[in-house]
Amino acid sequence: MHTKIFRTISMLILLMVMFVSLLGCAPAATEAPKPAEPTKPAEPTKAPEKPAEPTKAAEQPAAKPFEGVELTLASMTDQYVTAFRYLIPIFKQETGIDITLDELGYVDLYQKLTADFVGKTAQYDLMTVDIVWSGEYAKNQYTLPLDDFMARDKDQLQLDDIMPVSWTLGEWEGKHWAYPLAGYANVLNYRKDVLEEAGIKPPATQEELLEAAKKLTKPDGSMYGIALLGAKGPAVAQDYMAWVQQHGGSILDKDGKVAINTPQNVEILKFFGELFKYAPPGATDYWWDQRETAFRDGQVAMMEGWSIARAGYENPEISKIVGKVDITVAPVSKGMEPKYGFGGWGIGINAASDPKKQEAAWEFIKWLTSPEIQKEWIRHDGAPIRRSTLEDPELNKEYPWFPVLLKSFEKGDGDYRPRIPEYSIIQDALGTYVNAYLVGQETAESALEKAQAQVEANMK
Repeated sequence: MHTKIFRTISMLILLMVMFVSLLGCAPAATEAPKPAEPTKPAEPTKAPEKPAEPTKAAEQPAAKPFEGVELTLASMTDQYVTAFRYLIPIFKQETGIDITLDELGYVDLYQKLTADFVGKTAQYDLMTVDIVWSGEYAKNQYTLPLDDFMARDKDQLQLDDIMPVSWTLGEWEGKHWAYPLAGYANVLNYRKDVLEEAGIKPPATQEELLEAAKKLTKPDGSMYGIALLGAKGPAVAQDYMAWVQQHGGSILDKDGKVAINTPQNVEILKFFGELFKYAPPGATDYWWDQRETAFRDGQVAMMEGWSIARAGYENPEISKIVGKVDITVAPVSKGMEPKYGFGGWGIGINAASDPKKQEAAWEFIKWLTSPEIQKEWIRHDGAPIRRSTLEDPELNKEYPWFPVLLKSFEKGDGDYRPRIPEYSIIQDALGTYVNAYLVGQETAESALEKAQAQVEANMK
């Protein structure tokens, strides 16, 4: 029994020792708080200090107010479409605006845009606008006038830097129905090697151009003097109007009425037809791409055309005449005060598009036409609109023909193809009857007489 009592007492003592040991391992109890210091009188309220600038690590991504907005751009398949393909993904990265590019030929573009505008379906939010559509789009209010946007954002746009003639790429009666996108100068491209071998200087007048075309055309068909546009439709109409301008003629009279059938224009048509004797066979069916191919393949010695094509002649993937080409201003008739044909494209916003899409479209136009982006636009086959672009030292090294373009822009004539609302009627008539003259179906006199009659009948 004593043994049991002893064991029980021993167990109790052991448990007490273990309990005390555990208490020694526990955290010490906190001390009782000291009495609080007496409260000081409140300080007078101070103006809040400016928050500290966030460090780079704490900076938030730039706001993208148009994130997720989707636009569709209808573009002519001119060379500048390459620049669109390159720059549109960059624009999306910077703004979040997603642009789908629909690439169309000249006739398809005009027809699809017209259907979209008339139906107010807003299939396209942005579109490239040929210079000669300015009046038509303005009259019908197909595109959104951009003047309010331009006034609001004038501090960002550097408008004085845009070449004055570039505004004809969308201006009509004091409002801007498209913004300058790609300015083209009508220039004379020529083969340096071929002219030098023949002892011929680059023609400075239309009379010299004809003589050079004769001399440079070889009887065996290995070389032709000049490439021209002859295909029925817009191609031949626009080429003929370029020659009218270079001879000092006009499609409108001094009162702005259509005056196609004049003695001067008849003589110019005969001169134009004479040049075709020194063009490759089939030139009366040439559209723009076929004329370009004839020159790039080395079939012809000279070609008047839009300056945007010039860079392509140095691309061995598409050109057989790399390093053999130079350009000069388009020759005008002897004794004429020089003015040079100007054309190209503006970029417009569909008047029927959703207002938020219109704002997003304007963001794209501002970005694309800014001086900084213009350098990349040029380097990817775009065409200039700004003086700073044409005078940029780096670009002049890369594109040594820019001084010729600057001279052409400074004396550019953006109205030799009438930008009036009825332009398409004029183009249709000339496109039919100038071609008819070139293929021998009409005389020069009857061709322009019938063209005039067709215009007058359709304008009533």
